[in-house]
Amino acid sequence: MSEDRPARPSDIARAALEAARAASAARPRPTRRRIAGPRRSWTGPGPGADDPQPLGRLVDSLVSQQDWSERTRVGSVFGRWSVLVGPDIAAHCRPETLTDGELLVVAESTAWATQLRLLAPSILGKLHAQVGGDVVTRLRVVGPTAPSWKKGPRSVRGRGPRDTYG
Repeated sequence: MSEDRPARPSDIARAALEAARAASAARPRPTRRRIAGPRRSWTGPGPGADDPQPLGRLVDSLVSQQDWSERTRVGSVFGRWSVLVGPDIAAHCRPETLTDGELLVVAESTAWATQLRLLAPSILGKLHAQVGGDVVTRLRVVGPTAPSWKKGPRSVRGRGPRDTYG
């Protein structure tokens, strides 16, 4: 380049590029770095512990680690009631409470309550087989309850109105 001519922007850019190439060539080459973390090894043909797992298996391991197995079995009695006892029986009754192994079942009518009392051993057998033997030990069946007529401060003592259900 001539000394009397002013530097053009392309000349400045070309000189900067040549300086950067020279500095890069003078620098030592970087070695291949390993990613931090545990070193993976071949686990064989089956899935390993660090491979993706099905959700059901992960939930089962979480339940066993946290010792929630008793609570999940109690919850399955209420959540899977129609599957456990069958859709015909489940259409006419519902589980209400489960305390100390006694399951309270409310029937929709007194006739169904009587029928469920007769079916109690077979229902208990189904619950023992599908949920576990120590979750439900007794089955108490009650019929529907009538509405209370005792309302307000001036209620009448005695049986109340008798011609309502007659």
